[in-house]
Amino acid sequence: MTVYNDESGTDGALRRSLGVSRRSFLSTCTAAAATAIAAPVIGASPAFAQPASHKGHDHGHGQDLVPAAKRGIILYTVRDATGRDPLSSNLPSGFREVFKELARYGYKQVEFAGYGQHANAPGGSNLETVEGAKLLRSWLDDYGLRAQGNHGFIPSSWPLNQADLDQFKRTLEIANILGMDHMGTGGDPTGSAYRADWDVAADKWNALGKIAHRAGIKLYTHNHDAAYGFLLDGGPLDAQGRPTRSSGIRKLEYFLKVTDPKTVWLEMDIFWAHVAQYKFHTYTAHDGSQRENIFDPAALVRRNNKRYPLFHAKDGVVNTTSGQGYDMVPFGTGVIDYRTFFSRVGEKNYRNPMVEQDNAPSSTDLAQSLNHARIGYDNLAALRK
Repeated sequence: MTVYNDESGTDGALRRSLGVSRRSFLSTCTAAAATAIAAPVIGASPAFAQPASHKGHDHGHGQDLVPAAKRGIILYTVRDATGRDPLSSNLPSGFREVFKELARYGYKQVEFAGYGQHANAPGGSNLETVEGAKLLRSWLDDYGLRAQGNHGFIPSSWPLNQADLDQFKRTLEIANILGMDHMGTGGDPTGSAYRADWDVAADKWNALGKIAHRAGIKLYTHNHDAAYGFLLDGGPLDAQGRPTRSSGIRKLEYFLKVTDPKTVWLEMDIFWAHVAQYKFHTYTAHDGSQRENIFDPAALVRRNNKRYPLFHAKDGVVNTTSGQGYDMVPFGTGVIDYRTFFSRVGEKNYRNPMVEQDNAPSSTDLAQSLNHARIGYDNLAALRK
């Protein structure tokens, strides 16, 4: 496979569209020498990636970009371990033993993805109760961990019915028992592309945010790439009377404008924001023209500063055949430039990065997710400015 070194040539345009450094692009191409890489040229994007070989090897130089007390992991990464039967495995199983193992790696924070575990683990299968939360809190305290959030229940009804309201308040009570500052969800406020639907979602989240605020909790939404696509908010209407074109504002940008900054917060998944940078770069303006707008995730965070208290720190390697631009890999082993990202967004004593890897569990290597969690911690701790 031929790789051109001229910055104005084929590889320069492609790697800029992906936000990948030249050295990293060349190493990626070498590793995939048997595969022809072809991708749309979407224009120069912000510097956002670096060679994996530069990450995790500069201990002792500069300042920590992620302070020790802020190094966390979402437990979805090790969901196979929390769900494992302790009676049939010598590996850490259930919340208590997984907490112990994560603390041994150095983690100080965890984000829950629900409160279920194997029925044979201490406390039983369902810890989403007041008593279960007290038990979880005792284990967190035992191992020096702090719960920082949860991807849990957000009412589906709007206006809220009484059953949903009661359940939402119970989840807030559990969050307080666990000592969380934040509680949220893993889904978008709406899956729609239309402004009217985002207005409805904003009304709902403003109401939920006020309830959470009264309970002393910051309510947040976690989003994947789709929420960073362009809002349909003008131009000719379709047969159903819906707009077909965009002003160029992204869905979550609009959501940030129409929700209360004192009660509604966001958690950026940096990997999926990177995917959005690759996928959503051109829109049809109200006048029918095609316009380019390259997404800069760090700039969005900076513009909205304190509204991003949480991140998912997830890494990837370039794959332009998947439709996403990247494949997920253990944190610190990919090309996403977390040193630059964390330097740009600042507020390191406020932000809470949670290592995540969706594909860490393996059916053939039962220790893989915990091993990848350890690798993720080491690379998060190694980030220096």
